[in-house]
Amino acid sequence: MKAKKQTIPKWFKGTIYGEGETITNPFSGQCYTLNALELSIYDFIMGSQYIFEVAPNTVTSKQVSEFHKALNWFRKNNVEAYYVLLD
Repeated sequence: MKAKKQTIPKWFKGTIYGEGETITNPFSGQCYTLNALELSIYDFIMGSQYIFEVAPNTVTSKQVSEFHKALNWFRKNNVEAYYVLLD
């Protein structure tokens, strides 16, 4: 089966890393290797969650919207990684 070509979402303004990495889910211990784009968006998701927790009064509706867009992007582009790392 041919892998689907992933494209950088128009809304994503973060850094795109040069290479991927293996990430471990801290709760389940499961690992998944992400490519550079997936890792970039994964880090955006995790960074957003951190801000939501430590500084909730600073969060804007745009940040929440982009967070949900990032989760949806993951569900669409790598559903297996989504369920291992983010679900």
